[in-house]
This record gives sequence, structure tokens and C-alpha cells, in this order.
Amino acid sequence: MNDDLTKSDIENIEKEIEHRKLVLRKQLIEAVQEARAQGDLSENFEYYAAKREKNANESRIRYLERIIRTANIIEDEAADNEIGLNTNVTVYIPEDKAEEHYRIVTTIRGNSMKGLISIDSPLGKALLKHKVGDTVTVKVNDSYSYDVEIRAIDKNPDDSDDVIRKY
Repeated sequence: MNDDLTKSDIENIEKEIEHRKLVLRKQLIEAVQEARAQGDLSENFEYYAAKREKNANESRIRYLERIIRTANIIEDEAADNEIGLNTNVTVYIPEDKAEEHYRIVTTIRGNSMKGLISIDSPLGKALLKHKVGDTVTVKVNDSYSYDVEIRAIDKNPDDSDDVIRKY
């Protein structure tokens, strides 16, 4: 599956790869060597733990490199007064009588527990390109949908969240 990513997402992934290759890899190799030097490997928990951590780092590097190779680079095409990528949005959900705050992000950064809503989620799809004052219907599946009212939009959020979803 190809993820839709912005140039900024790609840059953040490249930074993480560089850090893992240049800093973490060296530290983890040293930890394996130190643990190996302690003697009998058959009962050396530190050696196996260090080896597992080193392998996890290498796996993460391969995963991130694959994401970059297969990514679809997208641009935010929304107007200044419309909801687009990296827009903070405040919505009112009449059904719950609740006001919620979200940021619309690319698929790889989506994390609903942190209020980061993917552009591929039902809510993200429904909100894209709408304006303050609009009421949109979020279709969850064929038998359930709900309405949300857009209360506020912030196209220039000052807090950046550089989280890349971990698998």
C-alpha cells in the first residue's frame, strides 16, 4: 500500500533514517560488542537484548526506506479559507453535543488518540475543502453517518507533530 505523503513528511522520515544509521546503529553495535565480551553467550541476557534492539533498529530503517520508495507525494490544494493538510479544525458534533479539535494529516501521521485525523479517514475525507460554518455529513459505513459543524480553522498551526506511525 502506498502512503500519501507531503515533502515535509518525507524530510522527517529521512531525518529519522539518518539518525538511526549514524547515531543509533553505532550505539547498538557497541552494546552488542560489550555484552558479547561478558563471556558465555548461552546465558547472556544482555547480549540477546542488545542484539534484539540492534535488529529492531535495522528493521525500522528498512521499513522507513520502503515507505519513501513507495510514497505518493501530494500537495495541499485547499484554499486559505478551506480545510486542507495540516489544518487544525474545531468541529461541533450535535449528536454528542460536543466540540472536538483535530488536525488533518497524511495517512502515515494519522493517530486519532492524539487528534490527528488522516485524510483517508471518513472524518478527514468529509472535512477536506470545506469552510467555517459548513455542516458536513460523515459517512462511516452504509448504515451509519453523522453530521458535524465546522466552527474554526487554523491553517498555520504552531505545534508540529512529527510522529510517524510505528508498526
